[in-house]
Formats: sequence, C-alpha cells, structure tokens
Amino acid sequence: MYSKEEARNVRQQFWTMFGKRYDRKWMLYDTKLKDVVLKYSFEDRRVLVSIDITHDDDLIRSYYYDKFISLKAVMLEEVSNDLIYDDAYMLESGKIISRIFVMHEGVKIQKKTDWPEVYEFFFKYMDRMEAFFIEYKDFIEA
Repeated sequence: MYSKEEARNVRQQFWTMFGKRYDRKWMLYDTKLKDVVLKYSFEDRRVLVSIDITHDDDLIRSYYYDKFISLKAVMLEEVSNDLIYDDAYMLESGKIISRIFVMHEGVKIQKKTDWPEVYEFFFKYMDRMEAFFIEYKDFIEA
C-alpha cells in the first residue's frame, strides 16, 4: 500500500516519463470549445482516452453529445470500434458529464512494467481522437 506522497510521486513519474517518450503538444483542454475536452485518465486497473462534455447545463451538454452521436459511424471507423458512448457518465466527484471513450483494463499505475503498454494505448487513441476532433470540429461547433 502506498502513502499519499508515494502515490503522488508514482503518478508524477508516470506522466513525466510519458511526456519524455512522446514529446508532443496534445490538444486536451485547448479544444476552443467551452466544456469539451480531450482527456487521458488512469483509474484503478484501467485507462481511458476520452472526449468529455462537461457543461453543467444538460441542454448544452446534450447538444454537443448529439453532434458526436451523429458522427458515430465515422468515429467508430476512424478512432475505434471499441468506443463507448455514455450521455450520463458519473465522475468520482458525483458530477454528471457526457463521455465518449475507449478503455484498456488490467493495468495499474503502481506497476511500472504496465507503463509501456499504457503509453502505447494513450498515444494510439489520443492521436486518433485528436485527429477526428480536428477534422470535425467545425461541424461539432456549428
């Protein structure tokens, strides 16, 4: 069992190594669409690459989510057939967002031998997710 300090250090080390391995500026929060972000998540025993629609107003969140749903066939082809669409994803904080994501299970951040596998997953799917978002941003925003 890790202390909070040790866990924080492991996470910091993980993300520092990822940045060194893939020296690239990712879009992530800089989508130019308020409350629509591309995100990496490393949760307990799984990792996700996602598009999160975080607006507090359900109507606005639904508007953006429906835009992505209308592009679902293209997104499945260009990003992954394993994408999961969830219009009411509950974060650990209890906040409800809409999330479109691909995940990989069976990995732990404390297990450094899992890191290369996670890095490859993150790079592969964030690259595809970002390319898709850039290609269809004008439609999503309109």
